[in-house]
Amino acid sequence: MRAREPDRQGFVDRDGVKIGYEVFGEGPRTVLLLPTWSIVHSRLWKSQVPYLARHLRVVTFDGRGNGRSDRPAEAAAYDDRLYAADALAVLDAVGVERATVVSASAGAYWHLILAAEHPERVEGSVFVVPALPLAPRHSGRDINFNAHHPDHDGWHKFNRHYWIEDFRGFLEFFFGNMFTEPHSTKQIEDAIGWGLETTPETLIATLEAPALSVEKVRELCPLVKGPVLVIHGEEDAIVPYARGVALAELTGARLVTVEDGGHFPPARDPVKVNLLLRDFVAPRPPVARLPRAISRRKRALFISSPIGLGHAQRDVALADELRKLHPGLEIDWLAQNPVTQVLAARGERIHPASAFLASDSAHIESESSEHDLHCFQAWRRMDEIMVANFMVFHDVVQDDRYDLWVGDEAWEIDYFLHENPEEKRAPYVWLTDFVGWLPMPDGGARELALTADYNAEMIAQIERFPRVRDRALFVGEPADIVPDRFGPGLPEIRAWTEEHFRFPGYVTGFDPAAFADRQALRAELGYHKGEQICIVTVGGSGVGRSLLERVIAAFPEAKRRLPALRMIVVAGPRIDPASLVAKPQAGLELRPYVDRLYRHLAACDLAVVQGGLTTTMELCANRRPFIYFPLRHHFEQNFHVRHRLERFGAGRCMDFAAAGASEIAAAIVEEIGRPAAGKAVDAGGAARAAEEIAALL
Repeated sequence: MRAREPDRQGFVDRDGVKIGYEVFGEGPRTVLLLPTWSIVHSRLWKSQVPYLARHLRVVTFDGRGNGRSDRPAEAAAYDDRLYAADALAVLDAVGVERATVVSASAGAYWHLILAAEHPERVEGSVFVVPALPLAPRHSGRDINFNAHHPDHDGWHKFNRHYWIEDFRGFLEFFFGNMFTEPHSTKQIEDAIGWGLETTPETLIATLEAPALSVEKVRELCPLVKGPVLVIHGEEDAIVPYARGVALAELTGARLVTVEDGGHFPPARDPVKVNLLLRDFVAPRPPVARLPRAISRRKRALFISSPIGLGHAQRDVALADELRKLHPGLEIDWLAQNPVTQVLAARGERIHPASAFLASDSAHIESESSEHDLHCFQAWRRMDEIMVANFMVFHDVVQDDRYDLWVGDEAWEIDYFLHENPEEKRAPYVWLTDFVGWLPMPDGGARELALTADYNAEMIAQIERFPRVRDRALFVGEPADIVPDRFGPGLPEIRAWTEEHFRFPGYVTGFDPAAFADRQALRAELGYHKGEQICIVTVGGSGVGRSLLERVIAAFPEAKRRLPALRMIVVAGPRIDPASLVAKPQAGLELRPYVDRLYRHLAACDLAVVQGGLTTTMELCANRRPFIYFPLRHHFEQNFHVRHRLERFGAGRCMDFAAAGASEIAAAIVEEIGRPAAGKAVDAGGAARAAEEIAALL
């Protein structure tokens, strides 16, 4: 799923070659993001488009040879001047007279033609890792592209015969060298996928096409007018850093060196590049800061994960406890649906910039199938959404002053603050209820390596910049942490977490003692004496539809065996209850979102739920029996949550794949009203967590 879809898209026909373009945003100024070598297409700018499009008009197009554009067979169709003419045709098609032009790598050739020969169309120029031949190649790169080599080790893979023989092998090698930064597995994976959208024959044609000579490049460079910026990674293994330096000297450009950066900083350092581009195209005025008054009220910004409603429940509880410790504390929320529904019901103040957030929940739903969600892989594929949402956060805290930031599993905030520690402007609190990505068994060696790599990156971030997190709170106790390692050769998860986190205990969001009189609570909620109440709920996303449908299918048999059964199915805010059942059934009720659902869970005789931590721990805290179905491939539900529930002796775990309607009906009959067992949940977690946070105010 994209972080932002195009507002307009279309094609221009250039002498029989279709060029696909897209337009995002309607800002007062325009940025043209040029294509690069046809080994990839315009999605390479995916981390820039959403942010820039909130402030500017952004135009992209796929270079001939990839993406939505045609792939002509003849080499002459890939002349540098044809790419430049494509860019002008796209600008004409979208009605743009002048634009700031941004290029990367080989795109510098057609960028140079545009800026030098059509200065009336170019307001300014940003060259990222320009491949212009202004300095020698890296040593070992003078390989005969057309020769037959006895082997294809190293750069001998840059060879037409090898491409025909093993195109994927070349892509893996090339992009492995393109991203020299550690922990670049996702960027490499993306690039290989884009490369496979073209053919080796097409790429061979691009290299046989007429190209600007070194002499012509040097002739054009001084003709570039307007402001110029060059961005280059100092560890670029594809295009030598010296080429960026030379271009900056010849054009009078400002040179920004990306320390330890590889060949495409827009993917590996997106926040830095986004801010450089925004400030280059439309500099923001300095934020006016009034002198701090001693009596000024304290202000906090909460960023609550939208994947499930549990984070909102506990964050509201934390906010209430913080207000007790700091009366008058003003709290704003940067949040998405369905979290905003919980917040709105409680009268909380939602920051208007929340409307700009790309939907995590929609992405997660798009990644799911029948009770199956590969949580780790879905999270990896959410990378552009994470960049986009961090940039929203960045603008909020740049424009407005807060005394405290609290991120409850706000992964994008935590990751990019560690990648860009200079952007930290306030005390920052990180909360989570699990630590460590874990591989699913059927993921094999590949998934084991990937999860270990992500864990290693997180560990390195914390060690490199421990000052970023002023407080790291684990919502639970040390024993709730799984007894596993982060990966081969990496620390034990529990020992490392105990060293780097504080443990306030679990945050229920309510005091179970308030529901000690269950009969009174049942009467208040409209449940009658003698009824056997079964609550079925799957949280705030649409991922649980399959489970709801199967439990509904089990209802007739369960009702036959339990005549007093009354089943309330809570569809949640993202599933239409009317879409779940064809005809009404006595004793079966379908409801949409239910505010303070934990009160109904405290009153029930049984609950049937997914394997999410919040709902299961609410049931555990209220000592209610429940059946839970962890989502297949959801490592958190299958490992982290299940470990914690087994420690508490709570719930009956069932396998969705092995449980049909009859098996579920039998389990309902067996479990309903079963006396609760296991360890009690301490209700003081919210107050203790608030004390830890309040110390930063």
